[in-house]
Amino acid sequence: MDKLKLHAPDKARENFEKLAELFPNAVTETIVDGEVVRAIDADVIRQEISAAVVEGPEERYQFTWPDKKKSVLLANAPISATLRPCREESEDFENTENLYIEGDNLDALKLLRETYLNRLKMIYIDPPYNTGKDFIYEDDFAEDSEEFLHRDGQFDEQGNRLTPNLNSNGRFHTDWLNMMLPRLRLARDLLKDDGVIFISIDDNEVENLKKVCNDVFGELNFEGHIHWRRRHNQPNDKTKMIGLVTEHILAYAKNSGLLRASGVGKIDLTGEFSNPDNDLRGDWASKPWKVGSDQSGSRYTITTPSGVVLDEEWMGEEATYMNLLMDNRIIFPRGGDGMPRKKYFKSEREEEGQCATNWWESTQFGHNQGANDCLTDLFGVKNVFSNPKPVELIRGLIQISGAKEKDIVLDFFSGSATTAHAVIQLNAERQSNLRFILVQLAENLDANLLKSSGKTKAQIQVSLDFLNSIGKPHAITEIGKERIRRAGKKVKEEIPLAKADLDTGFRVLKLDSSNMKDVYYTPDKYDHSLFDQLADNIKEDRTPEDLLFQVMLDLGVPLSSKIEQRDIGGKIVFFIDDNYLIACFESDISDDVIKEIAQLKPYYAVFRDSSFATDSVAVNFEQIFATFSPSTVRRVL
Repeated sequence: MDKLKLHAPDKARENFEKLAELFPNAVTETIVDGEVVRAIDADVIRQEISAAVVEGPEERYQFTWPDKKKSVLLANAPISATLRPCREESEDFENTENLYIEGDNLDALKLLRETYLNRLKMIYIDPPYNTGKDFIYEDDFAEDSEEFLHRDGQFDEQGNRLTPNLNSNGRFHTDWLNMMLPRLRLARDLLKDDGVIFISIDDNEVENLKKVCNDVFGELNFEGHIHWRRRHNQPNDKTKMIGLVTEHILAYAKNSGLLRASGVGKIDLTGEFSNPDNDLRGDWASKPWKVGSDQSGSRYTITTPSGVVLDEEWMGEEATYMNLLMDNRIIFPRGGDGMPRKKYFKSEREEEGQCATNWWESTQFGHNQGANDCLTDLFGVKNVFSNPKPVELIRGLIQISGAKEKDIVLDFFSGSATTAHAVIQLNAERQSNLRFILVQLAENLDANLLKSSGKTKAQIQVSLDFLNSIGKPHAITEIGKERIRRAGKKVKEEIPLAKADLDTGFRVLKLDSSNMKDVYYTPDKYDHSLFDQLADNIKEDRTPEDLLFQVMLDLGVPLSSKIEQRDIGGKIVFFIDDNYLIACFESDISDDVIKEIAQLKPYYAVFRDSSFATDSVAVNFEQIFATFSPSTVRRVL
């Protein structure tokens, strides 16, 4: 039986192995820091691909900044961490397919990569805008790989990994780009081949964001630059010549061709509809039947009701025109003397929707004040969270992403959880079952936001008072989780046609150090007292369910999978998605328990290394499975 590795994959090693498989003759050895290591010979690669290879100081078109190479290495470096389930903070833990992950998003994305590689249809993020007042993630490039792998403390003394990025910082843009690049690289790995990412940003970093996205996703996969009017009123900003009323949303596909093939979604229908002729089919609008100046059509004559003969090029064949005329779908304005127009009915176009443009008006996609009012309505107090995004905006992005039934939407700067609210509302309206994964650092309100000019002291106190009123710790994550609970209840009340089984729940998973003990001691550090501690490699404070979720991460089993507990021979056994994964972490497991599990023929069977009652049971383990379920993949931890 094989041991689970129980750490995030080492992407740098994976990439090396891919190159070695493609070009085995390019694998060589060299000396790095006094040690002989395996390497790839660039000269051999150049010969094999018969193309120019740019290296060293040669001039080329590129976008770079200090520590860019280190941030790429950071994206690929493995970590020894896990996600621990928290049932008491979850909502409908047993049945929900939604996830709320609490912790640093870089580490969370690394853990998700194994399980959700190429599985997400849409990602939306609203990262820090780098205004000179924001907090950004401070990722440590100074650690060597071993220190990074075995790092146990994920956060600082305030429980976060954030640092203020003042515009007096000499690395102002550099630090922001070093934060964004590894996270975007990981995000791309998670997207389906026809997936799409939307990123909100303002004027401060929009140029740099577009360049780094071109670097990660490819310039050919740029899908558009949405200008969203976030303010519905006239600004009176005396500090700028041009008042800021819009924000930017950049859209990138993982593969634009495949996105087109799978179908781009439509936004809600807009326009003015009426029914002046009392048509039984309801309200309608019209468009010209004559082709435009840059179009071609079919030429024939049309006689208006007033007797005017028109010889023009028209939008459809004459037979099509006659059918539309008989169906009362052709009108002649100006009392029957105008050019013919084709009627289209609101009831028909609502199902089709309309194509999105790069200008998103606040009347359709919401604005800042409306988003604040939404939270005030949900929580009953003002200023609980600064500048949330409106539900209408995220709902529109989900629509145009083409997300369909069972697709997953990820937001790894989730803030007040607007994305979850939008997914729930859209599911209720469309009778669909989209799922969400949110990631948010448990940013301590009084430790961080009080230092930020984004909120006044009085506004911070409102947030703290609200959290005290619901008995929650002072963290942004608590506002997000409470928002999802209240939004789910409100959506069910306001949309009576919502499915009875509308999923408004979420599983809370918290980023933590590995469940495995740190057993990395040098020989001179060992003494006899350590042997008893190392007899079991699992940390004492970890539960069987903690171990289960680390196993699910390692084996690539979705973290929203159905979990069932059964009793087999007096032992608690976990069943994931029926018999796909069966796991038992109890002690003193007998041959009979193993035999009963083997007879169920799971795809995966996992046990603790110290689970077996005797050495003979451990020896018999493989033979029992070879007899009853030879195809089962067996693992121990």
